Amino acid sequence: MRGDGIDRDTVLDVLEAATRFAHEAGEITLRYFGGLVDAESKGDGSPVTMADREAEEHIRKRIEERWPEHGILGEEFGVTREDAPIRWILDPIDGTRSFMRGVPLYGVLIGVEGPDGPFVGVAHFPALGETVAAGEGLGCLWNGNPCAVSNVGELDWSLILTTDAERILSRPEGQGFRSLMQGSSFSRTWGDCYGHILVATGRAEAMVDPILSSWDAGPLLTILTEAGGTFTDLQGRRTIHGGSGISSNGRMHPLVLEALRRGEA
Repeated sequence: MRGDGIDRDTVLDVLEAATRFAHEAGEITLRYFGGLVDAESKGDGSPVTMADREAEEHIRKRIEERWPEHGILGEEFGVTREDAPIRWILDPIDGTRSFMRGVPLYGVLIGVEGPDGPFVGVAHFPALGETVAAGEGLGCLWNGNPCAVSNVGELDWSLILTTDAERILSRPEGQGFRSLMQGSSFSRTWGDCYGHILVATGRAEAMVDPILSSWDAGPLLTILTEAGGTFTDLQGRRTIHGGSGISSNGRMHPLVLEALRRGEA
């Protein structure tokens, strides 16, 4: 039994439903995927497509049918039942710019949190046919098979990721991140949620996101933890609401945090 009263059966039930809802929403996105997709600009300048809206509407409807008492926080339609003890956090298309260009590295993200924090996370990549799903205490599955982070502990053997190198290099942490890139085996911008999932499945050692909304991070803490890794914000806090995110295999986490802090000096 979790400290917040969410038992194993509930975690299993919510995880199964979240995985199913993510796949259903993914099917909606695929109707639009494969070429240039029209979009509108939101208030923050980020793009939104009909696929984003339809996918989130579908997930919301499915949650309402099964758990009308649960809260919802979604990127496109905001907050429902803000004070509910269990809340679903939705990003119907993480990596909308990639999606709009026909790049398959976008994902449907669903996280679920209780009073003590996140306890279910699902990241589904419709165009790649990949799904990573985790429930607290249940481990992490990649397409139905157990997965885990790598055991690499040295920077010169590591693959270091970010979404946009120029964005982080222009920030106070930039010099620190540059040192990570230069000292690593190699670095890439396989970004947005896909980079974090590469870490969870042992294909990369660290992913650094200086700007990360709650819906971007929704499933990541649960997924990384259950895969044996670590997820924090750039200050080292174990939260999906810190406005930034670092996923790592755990062994690399202190080194990454130290480098970023040096870069701020």
